[in-house]
Amino acid sequence: MTETSTTTPRAGRREWLGLAVIALACVLYVMDLTVLHLAVPAISADLQPTSTEMLWIIDVYGFMVAGSLITMGSLGDRIGRRRLLLIGAAAFGITSVLAAFSTSPEMLIATRALLGLSGATLAPSTLSLIRSMFHDPRQRSTAIGIWITSFSVGAAVGPVIGGVVLEYFWWGAVFLINVPVMVALLVLGPRLLPEYRDPDAGRADLPSAVLSLVAMLALVYGLKRVAEDGVTATALVAALAGLGLGAVFVRRQRRLADPLIDLSLFRIPAFSAALARYGIGVFVVFGGFLFIPQYLQLVLGMSPLEAGLWTLPWALSFVVGSNVTPILARRIDPAWLMGGGLVVAALGFGVLLGVDAGSGLALIVLSSIGFSLGMSPAFTLTNDLIMGSAPPERAGAAAGVSETAAELGGALGIAVLGSIGVAAYRRGVDEALPAALSPDDAHAAEGTLGGALDVAAGLPAATGDALVVAAEAAFTTGLHLGAATAAVTSLALAGFVLVRGPVGVIEEDPESEPVDQPVTSAD
Repeated sequence: MTETSTTTPRAGRREWLGLAVIALACVLYVMDLTVLHLAVPAISADLQPTSTEMLWIIDVYGFMVAGSLITMGSLGDRIGRRRLLLIGAAAFGITSVLAAFSTSPEMLIATRALLGLSGATLAPSTLSLIRSMFHDPRQRSTAIGIWITSFSVGAAVGPVIGGVVLEYFWWGAVFLINVPVMVALLVLGPRLLPEYRDPDAGRADLPSAVLSLVAMLALVYGLKRVAEDGVTATALVAALAGLGLGAVFVRRQRRLADPLIDLSLFRIPAFSAALARYGIGVFVVFGGFLFIPQYLQLVLGMSPLEAGLWTLPWALSFVVGSNVTPILARRIDPAWLMGGGLVVAALGFGVLLGVDAGSGLALIVLSSIGFSLGMSPAFTLTNDLIMGSAPPERAGAAAGVSETAAELGGALGIAVLGSIGVAAYRRGVDEALPAALSPDDAHAAEGTLGGALDVAAGLPAATGDALVVAAEAAFTTGLHLGAATAAVTSLALAGFVLVRGPVGVIEEDPESEPVDQPVTSAD
């Protein structure tokens, strides 16, 4: 047995039960990103929001999560990671009830924003608690694999559970699902989870927190508008404002004696490289997540619930891959495991190039399994490396930065791959639009495949069928281009991983372990 394994404390039954509790919280955190999409028709009929209000109802949760992660990760290091998690769980439960019984679009937007703010406490708190609970590198790798699994499960079951709930209850019930789990977290958390905070942490800097929030909100909003509307003045101004405020935030951190984010983290080569791999990996995965659900519903004609069920194969593949990775990493050099996985992911995206407008369900399933299994080692090992390379007292901040990188990677993936798809779609549809089509109908048909299908339904049979065929073919071309971009990026990332050399599980220095001990219950 190695020196590390004999001197590093190993987690026991309490730690693994605690992991189960925080994994369940993470499932709900991700579910809230997706579950509301199925409730849009019911919300529209009940609250009658404008189109702009509906966009904010859907998007504001993700915006607030993205903008608050850095602050919440750093705050957990200061006030206690368990304490922040429990505060966030209580707030999440209360705001879920308020959201469920919203009586106006404005109230629902406000409660969704508060849900995002409280939800932002969950990911960095839970990941940094894993750093405190699992000191043994092998156990920590397994725990992080389970943590990542919880996100995959949440993404998978969100649409399914949402569909079932909406089948029997009103739209507000999708929020009430959160309450029992958060109550369980509040009851079990103090018994199963350790407390840890940085004993030398100073006060949180409020201006820095506001700067990080506004910068991320502006940047993510701008990227999302690029994906939906192309490069417009509004999107460009928002993105540039976000970048500018981000630069001000970084300069402020350099001047502060006790910054919100310790920029020295980025001078740790393993941390910076793993952070880049994680963000790019999330960017790549959106090559599948962005197009496949639309293809299933709009081209193959599935209901939202059916489409949600057909996304289960990729979610289950992430579950399998995330839990098998720590085992394989003990037998295969982590760099080769991650690099090989990225090659498999590229092949999975390549399978999408065989999908056409008339069929392709089998290829969709095969592709999603391939890129999900292939990306699993990258996600598991990079998070392991990020947490293992950061000082224990900065684990919360490191977790917040890690999840922010994922949010930015996802937003950039939507913007870049979505723009590629939209450009291909518009070019294909323009050539097939009937000359007599009104400007409004032409704009709707050029905007989205769903819009083209609606316009085609009101046209004579032959003209409408021709428009449908052209629109579906144009959308499929966009899917091909997005998949090809994702495949090339995966191969480039694989080359980067292999050139950089060994990556993966951090073998801890036993001397550093006493720093990362739980505080007493009095704290």
